[in-house]
Amino acid sequence: MSTRFTAFILTLFVFGNSSYCQKNTSFNVKKQLEYCVQQASKTLKVIPNDGTSPRTVPNGSKDWKFVNYKDWTSGFWPGELWYLYEATGDQKWEKQADKFSRFLTPLSVSKANDHDLGFQIFNSFGNGYRLTKNEAYKDIILKSADTLATLFNPKVGTIQSWPHNKFGGHNTIIDNMMNLELLFWASKNGGNKKLYDIAVKHAETTMNNHFRPDYSSYHVIIYDYETGKKIKGRTAQGFSDDSMWARGQAWAIYGFTMVYRETKDPKFLDFAHKLTRVYLDKLTTEDLIPYWDFNAPGIPNEPRDASAAAIVSSALIELSSYTKDAALKKEYLTKSKKMIVSLSEHYQSRDVNSAFLLHSTGHKPAGSEIDCSINYADYYYLEALLRFQKLKIK
Repeated sequence: MSTRFTAFILTLFVFGNSSYCQKNTSFNVKKQLEYCVQQASKTLKVIPNDGTSPRTVPNGSKDWKFVNYKDWTSGFWPGELWYLYEATGDQKWEKQADKFSRFLTPLSVSKANDHDLGFQIFNSFGNGYRLTKNEAYKDIILKSADTLATLFNPKVGTIQSWPHNKFGGHNTIIDNMMNLELLFWASKNGGNKKLYDIAVKHAETTMNNHFRPDYSSYHVIIYDYETGKKIKGRTAQGFSDDSMWARGQAWAIYGFTMVYRETKDPKFLDFAHKLTRVYLDKLTTEDLIPYWDFNAPGIPNEPRDASAAAIVSSALIELSSYTKDAALKKEYLTKSKKMIVSLSEHYQSRDVNSAFLLHSTGHKPAGSEIDCSINYADYYYLEALLRFQKLKIK
């Protein structure tokens, strides 16, 4: 009888403890965050003390490839560390986040090489300032926003993505939508008010030129430098100029959702819904993790892209908060949760390497980072977990 009573008490404890088992689901956000802490702790032990940060673990390897502060992905690792500090409150993570963020400081006082300053600076120092209000971080963010703005071409109405490009003309990639958040923030926190106008103009021009009639995104749009006229849409990392590259559509969904948050202009919210609709309607995988390109010819034997799923799952949580339609809100939250659960249950790197996730695809046409672990997948996965936790979804 004593053994039965003990078992009964343990059962009550397990099922009554909300931090252990959320109502109506076995998915436990706290457990996934603890997993991220464990994995990041392993990664910290192998990073060289030379100012570099981890970017990717190739398929078949257990070892990170490291990059310096100039790499476009250099802000994701410090961003992850800030999110871990937010999740745990442990000053160990604050110390490490500060260390790896500060490696990126030269970007704020260097000539802009491309549009990625938002990814680099706002994911690192932006999260750092949000959590600590360190004025030194704010100064770096504001300087970086001014630097990014130097790539804006008023004749075109967008920020040029790759100044040293091979396409000819003024090029803008859909990824650039993500970097507008840096400009919006700076314009509202002591920076030049014109930064807000630049961000809005970029979003409007992109909305008008970057999408096909079904609201699927081109990767790259080429404009005439002088007239601002759209020349053509094409791809760099997708399957073809006319295909829907998964991560590109993910950047668009997240980016226009963010622009609505910053402007409260309903046209951007409506557009975010349309971009989301085509993504969800074309998503045929049972686990809601897309193939790297929706039109890749070898489906179902094409690589998946966990990074696209992580980006979309995080974006859907935010987009749902702006959605008055109850059925649509429920769909967004339900599918976001399924994406997060799928990533957690079937895509974690637990026994393979010290990243968070497996099965991301970086640049398949170039044969680069195919079916591997990539830091931006980890960053948005962690962000999605934190957003999910704050919703307290049951």
